[in-house]
Parts: sequence; C-alpha cells; structure tokens
Amino acid sequence: MGDTGNIGGKGNTRTTGTTGTTGTTGKIDHDAVLRARVLLLGSGRLSLWQEVGAYRVLAEVSPRAYLPKLVGALVTQSYQVEDPASALALTEEAASAARRLDAGTPNGTELRRRALGAYERELFAAGRRDEGRAVCAELAAAGAFGRLATVLAEEGRHAEAADLYERHVGSTGGEVSDWTLIEWAGVLDAAGRTERALEVFGRLVEESRRRTAADRGPVASLVWELHHYAGMLLAAGRHAEAAGVRRDALGLLDRLARGGEPVSWSNIQASWVTLFTLSGREDEPAATSDAPLPDFGRYLVHGWSPDVREAWFASVHRLEQRADGLRASGDLPGLLSVHRRLTVRRALLGESRGRPAVAALLPSYDEGVALARRLPGSPSVLARALADRAMFLLAVKRYGDARRDFADAVTLLDDPVSPMSHPTSPE
Repeated sequence: MGDTGNIGGKGNTRTTGTTGTTGTTGKIDHDAVLRARVLLLGSGRLSLWQEVGAYRVLAEVSPRAYLPKLVGALVTQSYQVEDPASALALTEEAASAARRLDAGTPNGTELRRRALGAYERELFAAGRRDEGRAVCAELAAAGAFGRLATVLAEEGRHAEAADLYERHVGSTGGEVSDWTLIEWAGVLDAAGRTERALEVFGRLVEESRRRTAADRGPVASLVWELHHYAGMLLAAGRHAEAAGVRRDALGLLDRLARGGEPVSWSNIQASWVTLFTLSGREDEPAATSDAPLPDFGRYLVHGWSPDVREAWFASVHRLEQRADGLRASGDLPGLLSVHRRLTVRRALLGESRGRPAVAALLPSYDEGVALARRLPGSPSVLARALADRAMFLLAVKRYGDARRDFADAVTLLDDPVSPMSHPTSPE
C-alpha cells in the first residue's frame, strides 16, 4: 500500500497531543489524513497498531466520528502490550481522548469509564497510588464509585468508603447485588459502624433465605452467609442471636448432608472465599496509605488494586518463614494467628488460579484444627478452626464432613465447658 508515514508504526505510544496532523504551523496535514483514510478503507486486514495510528490522525479532523474509535483501540491495545510503560502510555492517551468526547457521544459514558478504569489500573500497577486515586475520584464523580471505595478501604479510610456506599447505594432504595451488600457491610464494620453493618449484612441474609426457600439460590451460599453473620453478631455482643443463626446454619448443613443441593449451581465458591477473606481482616495490621491492604469484603477479581494484589501474594513466603520460626520457638498462639493468615492467602491463591483443590488446601485447614486442639482452655479458638474447615469442606461439596465439623464448633461455642474443649489426642 506504500508508505503510511507514522500511521501504525509499532511502538508508537505517543499521546494525541504529540502525534497530530497540524504540526507546528496549525495547518492540517492533508497527506496524513488521506493516508489514514486510504488505510482504513483498504481491503487488507489491519493490525491494531495501524488502526490506532489512523484513528490518531483522523480524530483531530473528525473527532466526533473517530475519537470514540481511538479510545476503544487504545484501551484494547493496552491489554496486548507486554511492556508496562507502553501500557501506561496507551491508557493515559486513551483517558485524555475519552475526556474530549462530546456529551452526546453514543456509549460515551461507558467509553470514558473504560478508558479511565484502564488508566487507573496501570497507575496503580506502576505504584503511582496518588494519581490512581485521583482518577478513581474522577470516575466516582461520574457515578462509578466502586473503585474509589476500594482504594479508600485499601488505605484504611473505611469511614470515607462507607460514606460513598451510603451516598450511592444507601439512599437509592433500589435493588442491590449480593456482592455490593458484602462490600458495603465490610467497610461499615471496619469503620466501627457495627449496627449499620449488621443491618446491611442482615439484608443480604434475608434475601438469600427467600431465594433458597424458593430454590432460586444455593443452600451453601446461605450457610456461608449465616456463619459470617453469626460471627458479626457475636463480635457485637449479641450472643443469643448469634447462637440462633449458628443453629440455622447447622440445620441447612443437615439438609445438605442428607440430600445435597436441590438445584445444581456453578461457580459459587467465590462467595465462600470472599467471606473467608473478610473474616481474616481482624488478624491483619491496620491498613494505611503507605502500607495498603486489600478491601477484604471485595471479591479478588472485582477490583483489587494491582499493587495491593501483588504485595498480598508476595507476603506468603514471608509469613511461611515467620510460621517456621514460631513453630521452632513453641509460640503456639502466635503460630495459630500466622497460620490462619497464611490459610486465607492460600485460599485466595487457589481462587486466582481457578477453583480450590482439596489436596492443596485441606492440609492447611487440618493443621489449623490440630494446632487449635493443642491450645488448652480456648474453645473459641478450636471452634473457629473447625468452622473454617467446615466452610471449606462445604465449598468442595463434602457435606457430611462439613456438617460434622460445624456441629462440633457449635457445641464448643454453646457449651464451652464441654470435654471437646480439652481434647487430649492429636487431630
């Protein structure tokens, strides 16, 4: 097709402002425009780089027609390059172009959100949290508040995150997804707004009860939610209510042990791993802007910041070394705490790689129970370890085993002077 100038040159990641058709004189480079049009009208299949180059040129002379195409192509290309610096430059250009879209551009709002979302993702991956947070605030101003809420929670600013949920979700009175209710309750609880957190999570439980009663929701998910809700009630000092909720969960496990799920469901383990992760927040240090931690109530693939995700999984080796030291020193309480933190991370690693494998994860839960049995006079610690294992066994559909562990946990909590509290034989 002949020389196309700078159109489609691979590696060309310069921003729109520096790759124009007007040059320094302010005049349109009609040859560049013609080459771009011929390239797009040709019969040959273009590479994405060639499309990006052509759209860059034409977006300056026909922005209404070509700016949307440029934004989409830049974002798509950013996912395909391997060099982080190139991906960041592409998304920065996409964000700049998206901000120039006319208010009436078809799908303009979605395009802006997509471009800004890709840009903030690359900023966080590059460790530029302040700039990434600013882009998330820009998205929140346009109604997409979820990422800003996550970023604030990652930095320990849970009250601000909770305020965002109240403003965008709490005042609408409309339908709210299960995921949003978990996230919302999680930041409320972390912000110390205990009663409001119980109200929001209780709403999730009641909606799940209705769905399950009509066979429109998995029984297992309701069990996980009831177990978490009971823990929230217990932490709030509402012991009788917590005991009632635990009994409800045990009744559902009885039902599953007898006949399994009445309806086949796929991909429900995400609920288990998210609630298990949320239960581990109290074992972690406080998050700060300098040392961010995950937004524990948010599912792993629903918006963890790249820098936080990388640091979280990188901490596995450090915690394993710490556990070895505690094991050697005989510090059993310290070892139990670190071991559970490791188990949460291993469960998330399994989720990030697909679904949890029994052979890979069950030993962590078994060890947690064995360690708890060695700690004298601590029925609540053993109950927690047994319940952790029960919820995992439920996730892998070993209903009878899950019911047995959870029944033992309920006995320990309801009757802390039971002989089970002081076992003498190892697990």
